[in-house]
Amino acid sequence: MPLVLREMVAAQVAAMLQVLEQLSPGAVVRLGTDPFTTLSTFPDLEVRLVPERGTGDHVETSGCSVAGVYISDAVPPILAVATSTSAGRRAFTALHELGHHLQQHETTLTDLLLEQPDDGLALEDAACDAFAAEILLPVSLVDQFIGARGPTAVQVVDLWQASVASRAAACVRAAQRLPSPGHIVLLDADGKVSFATSVGLPPIARGSAQADIGTVREALAGSGHASGHTRLRYRDGIHGDELHAQVVPMGGLLLLLAITDRAPWLKFAPPSPTSGPVAPTWVCEHTECGHEFTSFDARCRGCGRPPCPECQRCQCPPRVSEQTCSRCFQRLPASMFTAGSTTCSECS
Repeated sequence: MPLVLREMVAAQVAAMLQVLEQLSPGAVVRLGTDPFTTLSTFPDLEVRLVPERGTGDHVETSGCSVAGVYISDAVPPILAVATSTSAGRRAFTALHELGHHLQQHETTLTDLLLEQPDDGLALEDAACDAFAAEILLPVSLVDQFIGARGPTAVQVVDLWQASVASRAAACVRAAQRLPSPGHIVLLDADGKVSFATSVGLPPIARGSAQADIGTVREALAGSGHASGHTRLRYRDGIHGDELHAQVVPMGGLLLLLAITDRAPWLKFAPPSPTSGPVAPTWVCEHTECGHEFTSFDARCRGCGRPPCPECQRCQCPPRVSEQTCSRCFQRLPASMFTAGSTTCSECS
């Protein structure tokens, strides 16, 4: 998923709030105090509470940062919200899905999306999060807890506890004030990502396992608190930039705040000299190769390993019988060798 600039998200959210106020004057304030009652007055929308997992009318959460879904082709369109979450999380999800509705139906909001290389998918979802957080957590409240240096993990928790908003809303609002690229992530008791918001770095997937990365492992094994350097995991064992990180408990979950530099809880926090993503190391298991390599390539669905750059093979057995030529040392189909020959037809 492409990076989305925070300035682009802020501009889209400002436009969304303006459109909403034009469609329903005073709705922004009313949604901040009672989103479900307010949404029930919108004649062109239906809000439906459904189970979090399943099919049909149930919520499908893949590809979205929240446990909800916007069903645009229903009449009227449906904002589906998972029943299994907290009241604060349901409010955040409902407003997030309202953000999808506005962006997909108002021409002034779709223009910027269509200019993006991914047709605006990443920008749309990031703007939905920021839109919901801005309604639930006004600037005056955020200013009480987060200063000019940006948020610490403890301040994010304090902001959440002082509001009626969800943990996710507090994370998104705090991320808007990060002084440099980073992530704010909610983790469950198993170290899996429950929610994540990112600024200037590739997003962390919901449901991804982070239990064995440094600060999270330390927090899970101890009091829930940890700090230091860490690399969050992306797909296939690939780790991202080395970041300054803090972990604190947050209402039964763990909150991880990770940032490239200028960490507000440190007196001096320069960028790591070893920044940059790190690919996992592999050894080709074909005995005639045995090449050791690192790879960012996606793993094969069959064997779970990337292709070896030396012999171009993963661990799956070849579809046809193969043999190595004793002269050119290439691994070739057996049909290119005469019976009993150790050299291919081109070398013979």
